[in-house]
Amino acid sequence: MSQHAKSDRNEPCPADTPAASAPEVNAATTPAAPGHADIKRWRQYLADERAEAAVYRDLAQNRRGEERDILLALAEAEGRHEAHWLRLLGDHAGKPRPASLRSQLLGFLARHFGSVFVLALAQRAEGRSPYFSDPSATPAMVADEQIHEEVVRGLATRGRNRLAGSFRAAVFGANDGLVSNLSLVMGMAASGVGNQVVLLSGVAGLLAGALSMGAGEFISVRSQRELLAATRPTQITLSAAPRLDIEHNELLLVYLARGMSREAAEHRVAERMGLLSCDCDPSLSLQPELPETEDQHEAVGTAWSAAASSFCFFASGAIIPIIPFLLGMTGVAALVVSAVLVGLALLVTGGVVGLLSGTSPTSRGFRQLAIGMGAAGVTYLLGLAFGAVVA
Repeated sequence: MSQHAKSDRNEPCPADTPAASAPEVNAATTPAAPGHADIKRWRQYLADERAEAAVYRDLAQNRRGEERDILLALAEAEGRHEAHWLRLLGDHAGKPRPASLRSQLLGFLARHFGSVFVLALAQRAEGRSPYFSDPSATPAMVADEQIHEEVVRGLATRGRNRLAGSFRAAVFGANDGLVSNLSLVMGMAASGVGNQVVLLSGVAGLLAGALSMGAGEFISVRSQRELLAATRPTQITLSAAPRLDIEHNELLLVYLARGMSREAAEHRVAERMGLLSCDCDPSLSLQPELPETEDQHEAVGTAWSAAASSFCFFASGAIIPIIPFLLGMTGVAALVVSAVLVGLALLVTGGVVGLLSGTSPTSRGFRQLAIGMGAAGVTYLLGLAFGAVVA
């Protein structure tokens, strides 16, 4: 009413104002009531925000120190988003809705495992937020989701670094076992030999491959760690410096060779030679030069853990193609079942890699499947050709 009265006072001539102008002004100044689709979508957002906040709180229970504080801060931020949807919904909020299947899965994993897999899934969820294309979300909320993705990425990176060495050996071992033994079984079967020979070939391939992978990983990781250890500076300067000739020595060359600037190297030499009793410029000093207590090559993994992971996972992958033959199946039926089992396993290993890397598990799974089936198919064709030549 007040809007119409104000219009009448400012417009002395009613004829100058079209009759349709009043509804247009009213529509522009009065917010439209939310539709059924909006309410449904907002309620789902509300349920997901509550579930994600619970995920971060559950993860925080298994963390200490800084990581715990970060996770609790993320939960608090999700609470801000929850309040936004509550304001929009008003009386339409209703009873709490169940969260999406993705959020429920995250919550289950966080409560029962609390591993890097949960953080990897959370990272992907933050990066695929629907707020980017929803005008109901504020620009600040969109920016929050982008920042949250980076925060979770940083937390997940710590776990990935701890898993990197053994996980790499496990994934490669399982994938190699699946593909190599399936290819071996397919090639042998295509050549026309009996089922007993195919089974024995598969068992031999399992044992030979697992031992070879375990030995190879042990040598590879041990050599890599030795190479990295050889590049780490020793602490010999601490014991040798007091006995050096003050005028003629090569201590300066040590620090220059380590990559320090000449100014910083000269400052360090003066400290080590006892010419400086104070730390005049802390930025030029790395005191104290003490042996490092933390493993600087944690991401590489230990040789024994890498070898054991590679052996076990290769064997677990290599046994899958011969399961039908172990169960007494023969002929084409055994090959089809073997290929199906291996295909499912490749999808799983590819999906796990995708989850841990923060990318699409579906695309990674199908990539593994395509590569594995392609290798097996080529081997099968070569087996057919070899069998025909021998015959």
